[in-house]
Amino acid sequence: MLAQSFSISPLELWNLLGTPRAPQLIDVRRRDIYESVAGLLPASRWREPTALADWIGTLDRARPIVIACKLGKELSQTITAELRAAGYNAAMLAGGQGAWLDAGLPTIDRATADRIMPARPSTWITRRRPKIDRIACPWLIRRFIDADARFLFVDPDYVEAAAAEFGGIPFDIPNVEISHDGERCSFDTLLKLFRLESEKSLARLALIVRGADTARPDLAPEAAGLHAVSLGLSALAGDDDHALLKQGFAVYDALFAWLRFAADERHNWPARA
Repeated sequence: MLAQSFSISPLELWNLLGTPRAPQLIDVRRRDIYESVAGLLPASRWREPTALADWIGTLDRARPIVIACKLGKELSQTITAELRAAGYNAAMLAGGQGAWLDAGLPTIDRATADRIMPARPSTWITRRRPKIDRIACPWLIRRFIDADARFLFVDPDYVEAAAAEFGGIPFDIPNVEISHDGERCSFDTLLKLFRLESEKSLARLALIVRGADTARPDLAPEAAGLHAVSLGLSALAGDDDHALLKQGFAVYDALFAWLRFAADERHNWPARA
């Protein structure tokens, strides 16, 4: 694997986030700065900047790494240099989180993340045999909230008890925080809680998910297709929920990439060069 450049721009990083090619994103702002700012870079993990020796072994050597500090100065420069010297494929976020915010790129709500996920990697628990919302939510969590999140699927009657016993986060069942709210589904709830609603491609994806998950194909033309593909994948997967999750992620990766990069492209016949 060729080493990436020493730095990456906010827009370049954003175009990688929400895809299977996303790097490990490490926030090395000083703790007082981390705790004083409301937003976190999506799917980032905070690490104590002066304790690199304690956490370097937790990084995946097979995946690129991006280091982000407040303004892209000495902290991210030095840590990126040390990682590269140790053979990691690391780069720093040019301009740090300040440049990210200046570019108008989305962040997730830190207070919500710390409250809902006090321990990370987080564990999320829901009903077995996922179809639509229970695949869309894990996709959103892994791509934008906690890249290392774990998901467990159990019988409906045991979701809350299992979450309490193992310190997990129950979702997409009645009477829990992350669930349906009126006509909106659990995917909508996650977007609202983590303050990702304003990201236009995610907001459009939420309409598609909601239409497919709540029998409202009128909400988005793509909803009927997502419904059909999701039920077909479920029928093929049987009880193998984690294999289904992997296949479902490919569907949501493709939908999100279409919304971001290809929604205006049209096809017709005969084809034109």
